[in-house]
Amino acid sequence: MKQVLAQAVEWYVCLHDSNVSEAARSEWQAWLAADPQHAEAWARVEQLQQRLVLPAGVGASTFEQARQQRRTALKMLALLLGASTVCWQGYKASPWSADYFTRVGQRRQLTLADGSQLVLDTDTRVDVRFNASQRVLVLRQGELLIETAKDVRPLSVQTAEGRILALGTRFAVRQDQGLSRVTVEAHAVEVQPRLAARQVARAEAGQSLSFSADRIGPICPAAPHASAWAQGLLVVIDWRLQDVLAELSRYRHGYLGCAPEVMDLRLSGTFLLDDSEAALANLEDALPVKIQRFTRFWARVAPRHA
Repeated sequence: MKQVLAQAVEWYVCLHDSNVSEAARSEWQAWLAADPQHAEAWARVEQLQQRLVLPAGVGASTFEQARQQRRTALKMLALLLGASTVCWQGYKASPWSADYFTRVGQRRQLTLADGSQLVLDTDTRVDVRFNASQRVLVLRQGELLIETAKDVRPLSVQTAEGRILALGTRFAVRQDQGLSRVTVEAHAVEVQPRLAARQVARAEAGQSLSFSADRIGPICPAAPHASAWAQGLLVVIDWRLQDVLAELSRYRHGYLGCAPEVMDLRLSGTFLLDDSEAALANLEDALPVKIQRFTRFWARVAPRHA
């Protein structure tokens, strides 16, 4: 729903542009009718319009009007996404409630008390629960890469969907919405869903799998350079543009969208996660696209010759 709300706000900005075309209005009508969620998101935007209405007299200056519209859109998006987080995803705890955390765009390397090496990806929260009999990492959100140290106590990673038991290994775990993803780089792990204790899968080095709370997905070859994020890199091989942007958006604040006309373009390359603006510039060099910017926190990839 978050993405749909962002699209609704984007349409709001577009339709309030003094130069909006009839073709754009037709596209908006088609978007509105395409999905009931679109209509619901638009209704939320309309509810906020009166609260964030442009002040009288702004129309005297085209530049000032555009700037005010963008500020209004950002306020609206913040309110909408804040409400959607509460209504649809539940309360997201403060990062300070976790033992270790990173903010958006940050990475962090740690050495745990047992000597294990831990790397946290962007916007990640982890609790550490070590005692005399076991070592447990609780991944609240985000992604981690762990290289386990030798210890008589078993080490496992717990997610909302279940448990990953390390078998003397190096592996990554990512917590997505309703799904956990595991990528093994060395040795092996055992995966057990929370609601299906009898299901156990073993993934070896070079393999990956995803699982929900009651089901384990197929074991697949791990994507090349899947953990390159630990070195600040995103390596893509024949990815859809929409998927590349979805991944880049995890490392930057604000909205990063993609026009439907270009979302299926394919590309390969390496991008610096610490400089998403440079990554977007690289997209313009590699593909027939242009970056539309409303503010530094609002960008959209569109066809170059729209």
